[in-house]
Amino acid sequence: MRGFIVMAMFTASLASAGWTDYEEIRDLDLDASDISRLSIDAGAGSMDVKGVDGLDKIVVKATIVVPDKDKEDALRVIEKDMTLTLEKKGSEAKLDARFDSHLFGRGSDAYIVLEVSVPKGMSIGIDDGSGSIDIKDIEGDVSIDDGSGSIEVENVAKLVIDDGSGSITVVNASGDVSIIDGSGSITISHVGGSVSIDDGSGGIKVSDVENDLVIIDGGSGGLTFSDVRGTVDQET
Repeated sequence: MRGFIVMAMFTASLASAGWTDYEEIRDLDLDASDISRLSIDAGAGSMDVKGVDGLDKIVVKATIVVPDKDKEDALRVIEKDMTLTLEKKGSEAKLDARFDSHLFGRGSDAYIVLEVSVPKGMSIGIDDGSGSIDIKDIEGDVSIDDGSGSIEVENVAKLVIDDGSGSITVVNASGDVSIIDGSGSITISHVGGSVSIDDGSGGIKVSDVENDLVIIDGGSGGLTFSDVRGTVDQET
């Protein structure tokens, strides 16, 4: 009974302290008149990147979340551990959005949710730690190096994905699609070029491919394909 009372008092003290997630929104933008590519280096947090017809700048809405911190402690974590910059480097723009990792320490669970708008013709390169990625309406090439989290891509040109874990969905790619995946389902449809897949585990479903389909390694999980107008090569 005494242990129950102590636990109840501790729980009540946490509630009275008002611990909750601290959240802050920051906006960044950069003139894109002579920029052909945006490179994104992100840590934890979801990411939404979309191409916008007629847009002449890169626009970023960053929602910063520091769990279980009051405002004072959260601002201290943000000041010491967060990097959030959007800079031009030659013909490329670089978005850096991450928290330094501190295992069991300050800010270890903090993350940044990114909403990014770019001119439609811009190419995109993403190096991401964890969190879902959603890419839409990019007429340039897209490359993604991702640790974990689902990936959804729609209406792009050439696409290259190197993914650790999480489902991958690709719809409408006008160029070639190349995927290296550790685990998670893969669904690809409506590709104007060829498709190459090297997969560890998870089901694979491919449909409506203009050129060739190459399965370097299908891993474990079922493979189904339809309407492939080139050759189909299953190397394993």
